[in-house]
Amino acid sequence: QVQLVESGGGLVQAGGSLRLSCAASGRTFRSYNMGWFRRAPGKERVFVAAFGWSDNNNYYADFAKGRFTISRDNAKNTVYLQMNSLKPEDTAVYYCAVRRYYGRYDSPNDYDNWGQGTQVTVSS
Repeated sequence: QVQLVESGGGLVQAGGSLRLSCAASGRTFRSYNMGWFRRAPGKERVFVAAFGWSDNNNYYADFAKGRFTISRDNAKNTVYLQMNSLKPEDTAVYYCAVRRYYGRYDSPNDYDNWGQGTQVTVSS
């Protein structure tokens, strides 16, 4: 059973950057397909970014395109979410999770092993 721990959140001014990390346990990390989601106060959990099944085919929500980048370091069992040009509307708790095989990349229902989340707050 893989366990995920997110970190790297914090308070940042609009226009700033943060890099979130998601550290995973498990010896088969290389085979995991991971994704990031976020939940703003009073709203549903929404898709942010995910790896595709090929290295050159990652997926991003429209609001993340051009600003966020998902990456991974298999040697460190860690997935990252680099977030640039942050906006106040990016304020949310950010979660990583493991996507089920053949699961939809943008559906939280097709992910398991959710971490506890890390809070990102962007001030205007």
